[in-house]
Amino acid sequence: MIRPHNFRPNPETEADNTFQYQAASVDAQDTARSAYIEFNNAVSELRKCGINVHVFDDTSTETPDSVFPNNWFSTHPNGQVVVYPMYAPNRRKERRQDVIEMLEREYCVSQVIDYAQFEHENLYLEGTGAMVIDHLEKVVYMVPSNRANPALLNVFCKQLGYNSFSFHAQDANGVPIYHSNVFMSITNEFAVLALDMIPSLVERDELVKRMTDSGREIIHVSGEQIAQFAGNCIELTGSEGRILALSQTAYNTLTPAQKSEMEKSVRLLPIKVNTIEMAGGSVRCMIAGIHLLPK
Repeated sequence: MIRPHNFRPNPETEADNTFQYQAASVDAQDTARSAYIEFNNAVSELRKCGINVHVFDDTSTETPDSVFPNNWFSTHPNGQVVVYPMYAPNRRKERRQDVIEMLEREYCVSQVIDYAQFEHENLYLEGTGAMVIDHLEKVVYMVPSNRANPALLNVFCKQLGYNSFSFHAQDANGVPIYHSNVFMSITNEFAVLALDMIPSLVERDELVKRMTDSGREIIHVSGEQIAQFAGNCIELTGSEGRILALSQTAYNTLTPAQKSEMEKSVRLLPIKVNTIEMAGGSVRCMIAGIHLLPK
């Protein structure tokens, strides 16, 4: 996780991120201070659950979205680390070698794959924002967008040994979902999905089939709940079992029945990140998961 010191909604990403907003009459320093406090609280809450959190500080004034590191790198159970091409020019500055060096020092890293050069071809694949990866079934799910190129997805899947399933999803105004991980989440036992946001019945049925064939329950959420980040959650392993980290905003929008279904297999951990959510991402986006074996 990357601690932000100069957080603000990114003007270079607002055109295609409908989850992003700028609150009126909010002082920039107050916004940055609030995000800093929210981040520290999030780390504290995760560590209370026995989750090992690596924290890096970002003091740059040129990387307003640095709090979302899952977009520029990912890790994989076979020891591979992948670095990604980013759509917004100022987000490319988020990539940092000290993070990769920490992973190589403390975990079993077999290979670092760098796709950043695809930016020269205007091809982008923004990590586990663009992709929702089912590590158990070895399948990558993706909604194509400016930040999620299907051709580059095929390159990724071929090199890392995944299968892929691309489908289309859009909000109530017909605007495509910019990142797959604000639309859906996959845990060991269930998947959070807003099927009504998938206009193609064929794609919708195929997605349902893939989830049910994997043995997962489908927890149906609405487009309105997705807009409140209900799909932007992540299953983590703590000292007392599995938890589902999500924002307080997302938690509040879930119904008692939805919460009850989730709590059959995970403990829900709501974290208040209202300021950070102004940038169009939430708790899942703040966490770059580590799937590597420790040394």
